[in-house]
Formats: sequence, C-alpha cells, structure tokens
Amino acid sequence: MPVGQITRGTTNTNRLRRVDRWIADRPELQTAADPLVVDLGYGASGVTAFELAARLRSARPDVSVLGLEIEPGRVATATAQLERVQAGLTPFAADSPVSFALGGFDVSIPGGRRPAVIRAFNVLRQYDESDVAGAWRLMTSRLQPGGLLVEGTCDEIGRIASWVAVDASGPQSLTVSLRLANIDAPSVVAERLPKALIHRNVPGERVHAFLTDLDRAWRVNAPLSVYSPSQRWIATIASLRSTGWPILADARRWRLGEVTVAWEAVAPR
Repeated sequence: MPVGQITRGTTNTNRLRRVDRWIADRPELQTAADPLVVDLGYGASGVTAFELAARLRSARPDVSVLGLEIEPGRVATATAQLERVQAGLTPFAADSPVSFALGGFDVSIPGGRRPAVIRAFNVLRQYDESDVAGAWRLMTSRLQPGGLLVEGTCDEIGRIASWVAVDASGPQSLTVSLRLANIDAPSVVAERLPKALIHRNVPGERVHAFLTDLDRAWRVNAPLSVYSPSQRWIATIASLRSTGWPILADARRWRLGEVTVAWEAVAPR
C-alpha cells in the first residue's frame, strides 16, 4: 500500500506557479539523465501536474511528469482529465508528457525509474512535525543520484509560498516567494511555512530571527516602493545579505519576489 495519509485534496489553477518556475531553473532538472518529475499528492484534480509539465518544458523539452496520489478515486479523475487533454479538449498541449498513478511517500514507480525532482506541496501540512524528517528521508531515498525534493506549502491562490529543498544529505535551503504588491510585511509567509518550521516562528528560533530581520529590512527600504515593490524587495534582500544572512541566488531571482536562505540559518534549534 502507498505510504501516507489522504489529504484534503484542495487545489487551484495556477496555485503552484511560483515553485514551478523555481524548479524550471534548477540544475537538478536541467542536467538530469532522466528528467522525470513527480507531482506528489496533487489532490482532487490533476491540473497541477499539467501546469508543471507545461512550465518545465521550456527548460527541459524532454521532461515527463508523473502525478502520484494515495487515493484511487483521484487517480481515476486525473486519468480522465488526461484523456481530455490528449483529445485536444483543454488548453493544455495534447502531447503533454503527463501520467498518473497510485502512490505516496514511497514514490513507487513502474520500471524502477527514479525521479530527478519530487514536488510535494501542501502534503505534509496535515502531519505532525515529528513526521517530517521520516517523510523527507523516504522520498529522497527514491531520487536518482543528484536529485531534489521540493517540499512546501502555499496559500489557496499561490500568492504566498515557501518551500524547503532537500537532497540525499538533508535539507539545503528555505525559499520564500511572495506577490509583493500590497503586502504589509514579508512575515505574512509565517502561516505558510513548511511543516518543519511553521511551529518554530517564536522568539529564540532561527526562522523567527530571519523573518524579524526580513520585516525590518522591508520597512527600512519602504521609500523605494515609489519605484516598484520589486525594487524595494531587491534592496531588502541585499540588506539581509550585507548583515550576514547566507542568502543564496541573486537579484535575478529576487526580482520574482523570492529569497532563498541556507537551511542551517533557519533550521529548528
């Protein structure tokens, strides 16, 4: 039997666009010998798998996406959706390289294939924090060498998101991605942190210090909002880096409302 629990299945069109474009930019996908990507726990509709394939094809034209769900009825629904896609009855390309199967954290794939990337979004949210490390270990054990697990959560319409990048050696980074227009403070992401961190946003924890400093830098750079929220954000992240936070990536990603920080800087104490 697949390993895991049935989730609520909530999904929305375009909900995962922020993490999709981040995955498209990753070397784990771009250099993979077998560019198989798993959409783990896609929910009541297979739409996120079709969107993922469409977005990743620009970076890796030979990508294939496998949607895995623990609930058989959801696999049947997504398979019926695939038939409509293949018949040209949807906005997705009829040749979308997507398939669906029954599966959970064990990521069992016919033929013994191993994914280059596993995207597990809004899946661990309903679990206990104590379950996270084991789920990470199980999923990463199924990756091909050099593969990556991307595990996180987002709000219902995809404007607030965060995720952890995990490889065979453990978690590597935390990424926060926001629609910057009209946010009062970046710490709005606190309610959408990955399960490993969501209960750690309290004084004395590293992620709380990170969000506190992020908010402070956002306030300090408020005058730049007359140019654009993006310019304010770029200055905010540059300020964080200058004070010693181990910020990864560069302004090319910051312009998208993203910031990625090394995991050891935010890991639970």
